[in-house]
Amino acid sequence: MDFNTSMAVAASGLRAQTERMKTIAENIANANSASATPGADPYRRQIPTVTTNFDREMNANLVAAGKPVADQTDFRQQYDPGNPQADAKGYVKMPNVNSLIEIMDMREAQRSYEADLSVMDATKTMMSRTVDLLKK
Repeated sequence: MDFNTSMAVAASGLRAQTERMKTIAENIANANSASATPGADPYRRQIPTVTTNFDREMNANLVAAGKPVADQTDFRQQYDPGNPQADAKGYVKMPNVNSLIEIMDMREAQRSYEADLSVMDATKTMMSRTVDLLKK
């Protein structure tokens, strides 16, 4: 694998992880938001997706962020009889977002992002050393 291909693969990973972190951040931001109107569904958790594409020119697999998919798990029920969105039993539908899971997913995406940065740094260092050897 040449230097350009290595940089392109790492850059595609950086872009994919950035989009993944944006989706996770949106989930965290809406973790406790109830619906705006009574009886309506609240925010539904989005699951980030990643697709793989083979680039024939570079002869390498590149990744890209796919369209987030709605998580179809049930909404949480929170007892709050004074809330205008509460049902007859006093329960309010809350988003199906578990903040702990989102934070773990964010940490995983962050570590993947850091790994891609390390690849880019290592490639840059190798390119620099190659140029230095060619100068001699």
